[in-house]
Amino acid sequence: MDLLAIFITLVFGHSLVSGRLERTIITAPIVFTAGGMLAFLFLPALPQRPVSFEAFLRMAEVGLVLLLFTDASRTDLGVLKNIRNLPVRLLSTGMLVTILLGGLGALVVFPELSLWEAGILAAILAPTDAGLGQIIVNSPRVPRKIRQALNVEAGLNDGLSVPFLLFFIALAGVGADGPRASLTQFVVEQLGYGTLVGVGIGLVGGWLLGAAHARKFIAQSGQQLGVVALPLLCVLASEAVGASMFIAAFVAGLAVQVGFKEAGRHSVEFTEEWGQLLNLSVFFLFGLLVARAWDQFKPTLVLYALLSLTVVRMLPVAVALIGTGLSRATVLFMGWFGPRGLASIVLGLVYLEHQTHQPSEPTIRLAMMATVLLSIFAHGLTAMPGINAYARRLENSRPGVPEQEIAETNITECTTISSTQTKR
Repeated sequence: MDLLAIFITLVFGHSLVSGRLERTIITAPIVFTAGGMLAFLFLPALPQRPVSFEAFLRMAEVGLVLLLFTDASRTDLGVLKNIRNLPVRLLSTGMLVTILLGGLGALVVFPELSLWEAGILAAILAPTDAGLGQIIVNSPRVPRKIRQALNVEAGLNDGLSVPFLLFFIALAGVGADGPRASLTQFVVEQLGYGTLVGVGIGLVGGWLLGAAHARKFIAQSGQQLGVVALPLLCVLASEAVGASMFIAAFVAGLAVQVGFKEAGRHSVEFTEEWGQLLNLSVFFLFGLLVARAWDQFKPTLVLYALLSLTVVRMLPVAVALIGTGLSRATVLFMGWFGPRGLASIVLGLVYLEHQTHQPSEPTIRLAMMATVLLSIFAHGLTAMPGINAYARRLENSRPGVPEQEIAETNITECTTISSTQTKR
């Protein structure tokens, strides 16, 4: 009860100063992760209280599903048609090289891990975080082409990581049900079924919402409730057919726009706010777990975390973007801002559900925690300075670089947003 009271109080206190904090480098994940760590320090009874990983996993999954659906429903499908090569590059070449480098780095830093256990750690830390990257995706100072590419990458790479994770778990021999089927079967079930579930729920749900809106059958509050029901339906349907709920939610967010074009503009407030609340509760509990395991962190864990956020992320992005004509500043910006957060926490919990207390479990668990913790603070504290530096670099870049094709659009967007904020 003390823990719940602390969290609710923190939510209220953060809401009071949220506007001021948005103009600083202190992000909400930083506040709530630090809050969880401080709660452990100042409540002496907490170390003896077990944390339900099942409840923690469910909370994290639902929060991530809501956030992915919201991000997808706000993604401009017209823009995606023009930049489809960037997300594909990041999700194919970029992701495969990320898992490869992550696994090789794990073998070097943690020689006690087997090849497949190193793959497990690499798959857990491969996806980027849509929530931690929101400040980048929402900033009109960053070219829309770059924002949308990072948004789509963050929306899909967690679902793409699931088949690799389960496959490595099976090969490592730590699966509770023994060896699993091939990677091909996992891809079909997780990605194929997930896409079908998302397309079906998104198209049908969007058409029904659009028809009800056109005939004025639905109130504004009803639109919000209707929208929030769709990602939750994705969770239920995905569990029924063994699909990835994350892929289903993101695809549904894209598909809902076909029948209900105003979903992203008018009807995601409820989804986003409650999804954000769930996400912040996950970061709060994550901070608590980090504090409980603080004495177990070793220099090798910090070393791997640094490698994961730099070489393991930035080199694959640079390789994936070869031939795009993007400037070095853009490649560096996209490479650095690939934060690890909620998605890695969820995949780490999925691993803990499947493992059977193997000797490698503490290493994988602690390496994930160290990387996510470092990312929360490093990417949070550098987001605003990074955006400002990147925007200045683009302003001074030579004429003709691809990013300048949408410079005028960004200026107009900045003016529109500023005008809207003034009215508010």
